[in-house]
Amino acid sequence: MMLAEVAVQRGQPHVAVPAYLELARETRDPRIAQRATELAWNARFVSAALEAAGIWLQADPDSTQARQVIAGLLVNQAQLAEAQPHLEKWLAADRGNVGQSFLQLNALLARHKDKPAVLKLMQALAQPYPDVPEARLSVAQAAWNANEQQVALDEANAALKLRPDWELAALFVAQVLQRRSDDEAMRYLDEYLKSHPKARDVRLNYARLLVNAKNYAEARKQFEALVGEYPQNADVGMAVALLAMQANDYEAAETQLKRVLELNYKDPDMARFYLGQVNEERKRFDEALKWYSSVSQGEQYISAQARYAGILAKQGRLPEARKHLQQASANNNQQRAQLTQAEAQLLREANAYQEAFELLGQALEQLPNYPDLLYDHAMAAEKINRLDVLEGNLRKLIQIRPDHAHAYNALGYTLADRSQRIEEAYGLIETALKLAPEDPFIMDSMGWVLYRMGRNQEGLDYLQRAFALRPDPEIAAHLGELLWVVGRQEQAKKVWAEALKDHPNNEVLQNTVKRFLP
Repeated sequence: MMLAEVAVQRGQPHVAVPAYLELARETRDPRIAQRATELAWNARFVSAALEAAGIWLQADPDSTQARQVIAGLLVNQAQLAEAQPHLEKWLAADRGNVGQSFLQLNALLARHKDKPAVLKLMQALAQPYPDVPEARLSVAQAAWNANEQQVALDEANAALKLRPDWELAALFVAQVLQRRSDDEAMRYLDEYLKSHPKARDVRLNYARLLVNAKNYAEARKQFEALVGEYPQNADVGMAVALLAMQANDYEAAETQLKRVLELNYKDPDMARFYLGQVNEERKRFDEALKWYSSVSQGEQYISAQARYAGILAKQGRLPEARKHLQQASANNNQQRAQLTQAEAQLLREANAYQEAFELLGQALEQLPNYPDLLYDHAMAAEKINRLDVLEGNLRKLIQIRPDHAHAYNALGYTLADRSQRIEEAYGLIETALKLAPEDPFIMDSMGWVLYRMGRNQEGLDYLQRAFALRPDPEIAAHLGELLWVVGRQEQAKKVWAEALKDHPNNEVLQNTVKRFLP
């Protein structure tokens, strides 16, 4: 034991684990076996951990913890069939807390890759507990993960019959319904609130769906109901404020944010930052500057400095804006990089592309492997036709961060748009899409490269999906161009006209429209 503990202190698990495992075999002491299990698992010596956990369970057959640990080990090793008897005994050993045990088990099994197998196991485990709502909801969640939507809905509704006021189950039903239709989910939540008017989380989610559906009048009624029901709850006030901002109801948002500060919200700097945003949106720039300058620390500090400088730049005070960012205090390299990125963004917005490129290049000399600087410098290089720098930076970024979807996407899009290396571009964008399949900008790039390959209908499908998710002006430019090319000119004009209303100064959109409508 002394040898093993000295090895632990010296960070030598290859000595400690075998020593403790040998001791567990010899003594059959549950305490020794438990220690051996913990050390082996922490060192990721899986077979040793399983053996030690087996000894622990044999030495202390009534230990719920031992059974839970060995079940967890078996699940992590994808040995669901072997885990099932241990899980059954673990659940049966503590019937008084079986509901909580099911919720823990659900979290454990959610990480398992074989979703149909998990559903089958969960159904078997839940069978002896038909009147336990957590068991029914666990089956519902396993069914959802296995893409068995009707089973998920039936089991969640069964859980709600057992416990009608359980908000977690009601929200899960809405989640399942939402995959079919937002309207169906909203109708369900509306009905649920009629019989459970104090269901706070349900009301918040209902309000969120109403905002997404642009039903702002009904959303505001939900805001007022929430605030009326929980006038002293700062978390509710913050949630309502954020929803009001999303609905462009800045007056209501400002009222709630000020109330949140009076209620001593846990993160006052966040509330101050959003008050700055609200006032900036309302063109009350002096008030916005006051709120941004009051953000002294926390996650919003750098964003507040960037927005403060952005207002100064909009007022024609670019040198003052840059000076503000240069003088802002930074606690670490990440914050220094973010301040430089914010300054470069101001230069880009002023069409000072060469200066932005040089500024980011100087920052990279200090932080040569910082991913965000590499990416922004590449984007600045594109603006001054330094495609060699763009490609070099993005390939370096991919080497450092092989999961950086936007690096693949940016390089692929540039090759598709500015070169004849179309097949290479397609491969890069395909990789990006695998890494981030729901990203509208990557969908846009895929649509664009397919268009360049002459695969117009496939390209159109991607661009329409991208635009539905994010009506960005550059996506609108691409979608309009492809619609025009396939003979749907009126639809193209409509897409461009609507995008120009909201983004009249977007360079890509303007140039595209001029090419087709000179």
